Amino acid sequence: MSDSARHGKSKLRLGHIELDSPAVMGILNTTPDSFSDGGRFTAPTAALLHAEQMAAAGAGIIDVGGESTRPGAAEVSEQEEIDRVVPVIEALRATVDVPVSIDTSKPGVMRAAVAAGASMINDVRALTLDGALQAAVELQQAVCLMHMQGQPGTMQHNPHYDNVVGEVTQFLRDRVAQCVQAGIGADLVVIDPGFGFGKSTEDNIELLANLRQLADIGPPLLIGVSRKSTLGAITGREVDRRLSASITAAVLAVQRGAQIVRVHDVAETVDALRIAKAVMQSEYSE
Repeated sequence: MSDSARHGKSKLRLGHIELDSPAVMGILNTTPDSFSDGGRFTAPTAALLHAEQMAAAGAGIIDVGGESTRPGAAEVSEQEEIDRVVPVIEALRATVDVPVSIDTSKPGVMRAAVAAGASMINDVRALTLDGALQAAVELQQAVCLMHMQGQPGTMQHNPHYDNVVGEVTQFLRDRVAQCVQAGIGADLVVIDPGFGFGKSTEDNIELLANLRQLADIGPPLLIGVSRKSTLGAITGREVDRRLSASITAAVLAVQRGAQIVRVHDVAETVDALRIAKAVMQSEYSE
């Protein structure tokens, strides 16, 4: 159980999600070029089967993405992104009793995805593209605001911070205030420090070590570090051999205040977080 959840600081209006326990967000990429599983779930039938398996394994949210945001990824048109994600979201809402998130920065994709049944917008650009904030205000669905230095194509070209924890914290604090002032309900906002998005390995480690400072901003804290290059840099393992590292990072994040973890390996992460929660509950009850 996170510090913020124990003290009742963070609330999220998203289906039946209760953040008194950490929620696991399962990743469903309908892209041919995502860094870890690109091309595996481009067919709607394959995507639906994988989502059903993640839901059965304990995923509290399914995050559907139609455009890769890995370093150097090619951009896709709004219509192509819609064509990739809408059939999958429609199928999910008909068969899986789990809230669906749309991983996008484009206002047109946001609208199409919510019309298809998505109830959360996960935006790596924190609603900064033209029209995105207005779309989110109109839609009044949960939204995750992520920090990113630069743009996906170039974000890992020598990222630099004078104080990465302070700068990311201030960006997210300001962006939350701007979005709430624009008309998004405070209980609809989630924040994400953006591991790997314009950050060095050292930056990512420092952020993970100091997550409590970000949790103190107020909204629920979402962490996405599953299989990322920082884990490879530390362990020396390729992307398909980072399960243990990903689970360790997820547990450390929850211990430091994260309330949602975005992962590829749902069943293993759910089990690890159940153990972590049981130990933390016993510790805090003494």
